[in-house]
Amino acid sequence: MNPVYEKLQTCYNSIKDKIPFVPKVALVLGSGLGGYAETLQIEAVIDYHEIEGFPVSTVPGHKGRFLFGYVGEVPVVIMQGRVHYYEGYDMTDVVLPIRLMKMMGAEVLFLTNAAGGLNGDYRAGDFMLIKDQIASFVPSPLIGENIGELGPRFCDMSEVYDEDLQTMIKEAAQECGIKLQEGVYVQLTGPAYETPAEVRMCRILGGDAIGMSTACEGVAANHMGMKICGISCISNLACGMTDQPLSHTEVQETADRTAPLFQKLVTAAITKIG
Repeated sequence: MNPVYEKLQTCYNSIKDKIPFVPKVALVLGSGLGGYAETLQIEAVIDYHEIEGFPVSTVPGHKGRFLFGYVGEVPVVIMQGRVHYYEGYDMTDVVLPIRLMKMMGAEVLFLTNAAGGLNGDYRAGDFMLIKDQIASFVPSPLIGENIGELGPRFCDMSEVYDEDLQTMIKEAAQECGIKLQEGVYVQLTGPAYETPAEVRMCRILGGDAIGMSTACEGVAANHMGMKICGISCISNLACGMTDQPLSHTEVQETADRTAPLFQKLVTAAITKIG
């Protein structure tokens, strides 16, 4: 058996009896949304440490657990704290949580993150609907022997972010009175922030927002046939676009400030998706 798939099965088998229901939506909480689950009806909690062989996040503000609950009447599994490639994990471990949520039964993957703005029209605190992504700067999670149980050797990437889900999110934003930008998300490895030259490069390539997560998760989910949507909170303008040096504190402060609106938008969107 493929060792990556064997590890995935081991993780699932170690917690399958603790999963209270089959979730429809898998929600990944980015920076600033860590407290979102406190607003929901939670049925069960599984700490990452309880899962045999599971990678554990080391980033401040990422709690590290799966939550099972309801957004309205929609059953969801929530990833409260993601794993990043820059933490030193193999890329197959970085996307293992996404694959695990699909194994739990989730059909839709809802990705959120805090990102730097590349688009000159963006401002800190804006929200951006992810329409497409550039994952070319990080290793593909599909490198190596293909796991046929998950998806095909060569998967189509022409529509990673589902058009119908995008429409629902735009409708939800309009109903909530929330301005929603639309753009392309670029993932780099991190953990260092990008140089001004790297920011210019990503803008030339067509990027509108930049970060250190998300796109690799989109690749893995697309491989498995999940429907995917995503929203970035623009926590700051990228390096070289202002005179201010970048810091994780700035990212966290903006994410925390916009959290109530972000939570409102996510709830409205998931209710529509459900």
